[in-house]
Amino acid sequence: MNTDVKTRGHARNTEFRRGLRAALPITLGVAPAGLVLGAQAAQKGLTILEVPLMTGLNFAGGSEFAAIGLWTSPPHILLIAAVTFLVNSRHILMGAALAPLIQHLPRRIAFPALFLMCDESWAMALTDTEQRGAAGMRPGFSLPYYLGISVVFYVTWVIFTTLGGASGPVLGDLRTYGLDMAFPAIFLVLLRGLWKSARGSLPWMISLMAAGLTYKLVPGAWYVVAGALAGLSAAYVLAGKPQ
Repeated sequence: MNTDVKTRGHARNTEFRRGLRAALPITLGVAPAGLVLGAQAAQKGLTILEVPLMTGLNFAGGSEFAAIGLWTSPPHILLIAAVTFLVNSRHILMGAALAPLIQHLPRRIAFPALFLMCDESWAMALTDTEQRGAAGMRPGFSLPYYLGISVVFYVTWVIFTTLGGASGPVLGDLRTYGLDMAFPAIFLVLLRGLWKSARGSLPWMISLMAAGLTYKLVPGAWYVVAGALAGLSAAYVLAGKPQ
């Protein structure tokens, strides 16, 4: 029995380290984005302690950029909360996709795992699950691998937003260095990992067009909801059509 326990513990550690290694290259894009956000937060008046509190408690970069963009003194709390909810609404769909894979976990483990979910960890975990499933490995979803990825992203995000908050007042607007392009570059890499076929990319394209049009025509963060609903609707319709 002790041998079985040691074997399972060794397997979990191996999978956790595999997640750590897989996440490290992506942090090269996460870190610059964190610096930009931290610098913007400092320029809006947040202190060196408030920056990591924000990024650590609301671990969702897109909504944090939106919140900082709307930040005033005093802040419009309801407006910021509403926009944050809209931007983070994609996590509802992402969580629904992840739920069948973690439904066997006790809540004390599932809820912290979902708290650490971000776009990067979600996409990488689903891609890994698909690859493991295709290789005949059961279960396809590896919780230690997912946690390894998530911990790297969480720690990197909090550290570099804090560094951005500390250096922002000195360095000025870090976007002039092109660091704000890190986020789009990350998402392109993630999309490449999820690519299956040109037909399968149609929901992405429809979502992109809907979000782009809404961004141009409607003020606020409604483009996030429009893009998510358009992509989901397209995927539902296309799923019922023959290949």
